[in-house]
Amino acid sequence: MSVNPSPASQTVIASGLKLRLALIVSQFNDEITGGLARGAEEFLAENGLAIDEADRFAAPGAFEMPLLAQALAKTRRYAGIICLGCVIKGDTAHFEFISLGATVGIMQASLATETPIAFGVLTTYTEDQALSRSRADAHNKGREAAAACVASARLLLQIAEA
Repeated sequence: MSVNPSPASQTVIASGLKLRLALIVSQFNDEITGGLARGAEEFLAENGLAIDEADRFAAPGAFEMPLLAQALAKTRRYAGIICLGCVIKGDTAHFEFISLGATVGIMQASLATETPIAFGVLTTYTEDQALSRSRADAHNKGREAAAACVASARLLLQIAEA
């Protein structure tokens, strides 16, 4: 896997490998997705990593994230991409279609590009459930998505070096 980090976003990880990540955050339910983004960034900072402003992208909603993530992965500039969003169930089937589309789309983009694309999209029944998963604590799902992305990117880079 060839990853060409920009000098500003290069971070040396334990094995000496460099890691550049992209962050895609849905603009829908921005109070919640903002909390997810803060959780992801805190995890990265705690682990000596950062995402440059140029590597942060705003998606209109969760449904648009798979295409954006795939386009970013195809550039081969990123060792991994973190997707953060929130879909809250309403009174129609819209929730099911958007949730399924985002889930399958992100998985397909990751497989097609052989790039870790972390699924940090909350799919909750209530706003309270979403808020509790985006709080500034150890259970923040943005933190979990960032952790999964970093772990997967590190492992893929190690596999490529073996």
